[in-house]
Amino acid sequence: MTYSRLTTFLLFLWLSAGGTIWASVEEDNFRFDDTPLEKLIEYPDWFKSSFLALDEDLEEATAAGKFGIAVYFGQKRCAYCKKLMDVNFQTPDIVTYTREHFDVIPIDIWSPEEVTTPDGRSLTQRDYAISMDTNFTPSLVFYDRHGRIALRLRGYYPPYQFRAALEYVAGGHYQREPFPVYMARGDATLRFEQGDLVEEPFFERPPFNLDRTRMPSTLPLVVFFEQGNCHACDVLHTDPLARKQIRRRFAGFESVQLDMWSNTPVITPAGKVTTASDWARELGIFYAPSILFFDEYGREIVRLDSVTQFFRLRNVLNFVMSKGYLNERSYLQWSSRTRRLAEDLPPAPKPAQSQ
Repeated sequence: MTYSRLTTFLLFLWLSAGGTIWASVEEDNFRFDDTPLEKLIEYPDWFKSSFLALDEDLEEATAAGKFGIAVYFGQKRCAYCKKLMDVNFQTPDIVTYTREHFDVIPIDIWSPEEVTTPDGRSLTQRDYAISMDTNFTPSLVFYDRHGRIALRLRGYYPPYQFRAALEYVAGGHYQREPFPVYMARGDATLRFEQGDLVEEPFFERPPFNLDRTRMPSTLPLVVFFEQGNCHACDVLHTDPLARKQIRRRFAGFESVQLDMWSNTPVITPAGKVTTASDWARELGIFYAPSILFFDEYGREIVRLDSVTQFFRLRNVLNFVMSKGYLNERSYLQWSSRTRRLAEDLPPAPKPAQSQ
């Protein structure tokens, strides 16, 4: 079975069972503790040992007959990065395909050490991560043999979607169509009747007039793009969204849930009359659930469009509620500043011992 047919077969199994046929196998890929790890992550021994001259790494990869390089942006205590290492990069066919087509080079998003990018720029690893808009780890940026970016993946994706992403790049599909179109095309081919969405009491009821061009809203907007028979969506609702710390925060938002494949009428924050499916396609949504945040004027602030658990969702909610985006260009920059401030704080005084 070719890799392409294998990917299609895996998607077929997933969709034909509403994403639940492997629930016992896939459960931990969506439901896990995402707080920072105590033990540092170790990279696979087949990651390239690089001097971080990515222009030279790219030349070496192409000389070896590979498609190009995949730059991995991670953190040594990131639970999502551990998922990528322990699940995706322990799956034999993924490892074989990745090693055949790419040299994988790790970048530490907090490191002050210098890296030379494929286009010859010299900057710190942290500044490189920020410049690539790698808001969430793990992130992967795939460069083709000409040094052009073929695909960016932000966050952790389960194996069946990660396989499709690898094939999208190495198979040259990136030259013909955007990744969301590629994923939607395959999904439409295998689509079955959709089930109902899991609703929340804080979701607004239709009609969905989200126009913020005429008059700014008093609250930021969060839009949940979901689909029926979606295991990842079910986990979102029964785990992070069920936590009191999270639910309390949504009182400060206007919250809307949309079926990303439906013809539900919507007026977007930009005032455009459209449907949920057309808007999702325009926004490049390919993963369910995707959570998009907009400010009071209808400008997108940040999106979560990969596997999301409690710690990450809480931090993004804090970023939006605190208006951190007014001072920092991206969530990663805000996280970096927050991290540096925390490191600069004096240690907490030890409690006095009783006599």
